[in-house]
Amino acid sequence: MAEQLKGITIALAGPRKAEEMAKLVQNMGGTALHRPAQGTAFLDDAALRDGLTAWTDQPPDLAVLTTGMGLDALFEMAAKLELADRFLEVLSASPIAARGYKTVNALKKRGLEPVVRDDDGSTKGLIRGLQDWDLQGKRVRLQLHGESAPHLVQWLEQAGAEVSWVQPYRYTQPEPGALALLLADITEGRVNAVAFTSAPQFRFLAQYAREQGRLEELVQALEDKVLAVSVGRLTSEALKEEGVKRIIMPEHERMGSMFVELGRYIAASR
Repeated sequence: MAEQLKGITIALAGPRKAEEMAKLVQNMGGTALHRPAQGTAFLDDAALRDGLTAWTDQPPDLAVLTTGMGLDALFEMAAKLELADRFLEVLSASPIAARGYKTVNALKKRGLEPVVRDDDGSTKGLIRGLQDWDLQGKRVRLQLHGESAPHLVQWLEQAGAEVSWVQPYRYTQPEPGALALLLADITEGRVNAVAFTSAPQFRFLAQYAREQGRLEELVQALEDKVLAVSVGRLTSEALKEEGVKRIIMPEHERMGSMFVELGRYIAASR
């Protein structure tokens, strides 16, 4: 494992755990460049308060939960507002659709079971699970994480649902110049691979490239000369949406597994 990434330079697009990831890459013989494509995630207290009040005042016909971390944030805010019991009661009374094993675990620890869950940890998997549901005229409350979910919202609305959402966390834009540097690293082939640990990282980069009229060039570079490495299905979805087909992704969504998978891919290609 020590030499699996020998001679390989990897751009790290995630701001969190960057030092930890850089150490992993170095331990495997590679070089890591810190290229954050997303700012920090912050807890939006005002959005949480308003969302929780609306959720408990008007219980939905279906609750769609997308992250365990977001659900924990909702319960923490509910406790501050002295609404924890009421929120649990409302959640227990409506069917729940959950995306990802972390969300299912966050529900389980509160004695809740989803009636629908994705089959593969993705939004598309969640939609497949809801395919046979009659959502016409139903009130759906959606818990998002750090970004909007336009495809999910659009699908729910097309199915006739009345959708509202609460977004506990929001991602901020990266530092000025960070996206320009990462885009140049990729399009000019200055790195061998770029590691994405969340969907917004690629979305921010793709949006910047689109504004520069260089999105096609970015996608082409990721197909031809720079390997796109993704931590998991949700992040891969963001890449696929823009047309990136060659994506290296581990079976288990772990940062360490991501680099081991990259090492395997490189070894097989050499």
